[in-house]
Amino acid sequence: MVHIDIRYEGGLRCRAVHGPSRVELVTDAPLDNHGKAESFSPTDLCATALGACMLTTMGIVAERHGWDLAGTQVTVEKSMVVQPVRRIGKLDVVIRVPRDFDAQVRATLEKTALLCPVHQSLAPSVEIPLRFEWGVAALA
Repeated sequence: MVHIDIRYEGGLRCRAVHGPSRVELVTDAPLDNHGKAESFSPTDLCATALGACMLTTMGIVAERHGWDLAGTQVTVEKSMVVQPVRRIGKLDVVIRVPRDFDAQVRATLEKTALLCPVHQSLAPSVEIPLRFEWGVAALA
């Protein structure tokens, strides 16, 4: 179990403290929802969590097998919907792996990304298209 404390500071800003590490994180409401967008919004963190979780679980499997994933990047584009309620409608994910692997390794890593805990925790109503690009240079 992980304990996280979150305090509302006013002005649509929250400050969260991660219990084990004491690292602080600030969220702000997005511009399209009355905020200043001076930091990640809560839904931005959800998108971030998905990408980071996919990379982390892929990294765990890669380290176990001696596959080098250093430099792998993920981009997540979050789209909101407002009907019937405001929520995340789509998280479009692209994972760019700088090395090219054989079909079996690719299949293993792709399945691992889809089985990450965050992906498995999101509602089925959230569209999550996933595309892998193998043997491509990292984005700047």
